[in-house]
Amino acid sequence: MCEPLLKTLELAPFRQRFPWLGPDLQTLRNTLRAPKPLPEQGQRVEFSLPGGDRLLARLDSSAVGEPQGLVVALHGLGGGSDDEGLRRLGRALQRKGFAVLRLNLRGAGPGRPLARGTYAACCALDLLPVLRHCRQLAADLASGGGALPLGAVGLSLGGTVLLNALLTTNAFEDPLLDGLVCISSPLDLQGCADRFEHPRNRLYQRWLVHRLIAQTLADPYGLSEEERQGLIGPSRPHTIRDFDDLITAPRWGFPGVLAYYQACSPLNRLRQSVLNLPPLLVVHAMDDPWVPVGSALSLAQEVEKLQGRGAPGVGTLPEVLITDRGGHNGFHAPGDSADGCWSDRLASLWLAWVLAARPSP
Repeated sequence: MCEPLLKTLELAPFRQRFPWLGPDLQTLRNTLRAPKPLPEQGQRVEFSLPGGDRLLARLDSSAVGEPQGLVVALHGLGGGSDDEGLRRLGRALQRKGFAVLRLNLRGAGPGRPLARGTYAACCALDLLPVLRHCRQLAADLASGGGALPLGAVGLSLGGTVLLNALLTTNAFEDPLLDGLVCISSPLDLQGCADRFEHPRNRLYQRWLVHRLIAQTLADPYGLSEEERQGLIGPSRPHTIRDFDDLITAPRWGFPGVLAYYQACSPLNRLRQSVLNLPPLLVVHAMDDPWVPVGSALSLAQEVEKLQGRGAPGVGTLPEVLITDRGGHNGFHAPGDSADGCWSDRLASLWLAWVLAARPSP
């Protein structure tokens, strides 16, 4: 799907790279063959939040001279700015001439000591001030006056977080971003929780829940006794839904996990706002074992209906690119290197194309 886009970008359609064949090996490749970590060279940047908390980011310079834009790169569930997948994405963007800001959400990665609590799919109160500060940062990075365009790439839940932030504002009165790429991002959180509870995903879920519990218990600001006992006691979470019901929903003011999933799933609002968004690319694999592809297909159908009616839109209609293979945030293809897999190359090529034609306001 979206073959004309690939032709425009001069990128070959996705093909699996041996031996990473099938959804699980595509998904697990970075875990099974983790590269030796490179020394951290990104400039440390901290963002102050209301209440005294801070978010930590790493700013990487363009690899080819003056930057053509600034791109915020956002990790997925349980990740952080030092994840190899996010750093590899950053290198692909740097090679296309972008400065890259690898952001840690609240409680994530090396930014864990700077902020209490944990992030959620809808944490606009954290993300909005950061993105507005990035507008100023993009202006500071520009050498010839004006401001550089500001883009973003969200991996998995990171894309959901960015979408929810965009959907809380008016894209034209408050232009947070000039382009956004979401890779393997959940658009329906309840459907994603259901998928994880399939028997085939038992090991995946156990690994992710263990990681989330450890991340939460490491909160340097402490937990309530009820939270601590809930995490380590006999009724501790065994599913992502359990964890969200115990920790995520109440911490973000929701009465329960169902209310959290309904409020923070961007699909319905996204379908209603397709004419009022900055350029958006949604990338998903049909065989994604973690996040059902149905939501991306539903969005693609909505876009096709509008195209059939000749809807002009004020900007560009979202583009949905669905591959047959690729797993969850995998997309390991022939031609990959330490500086980018297929989806990294796609995101960097698309943002270079979109941001070059869409100067920052």
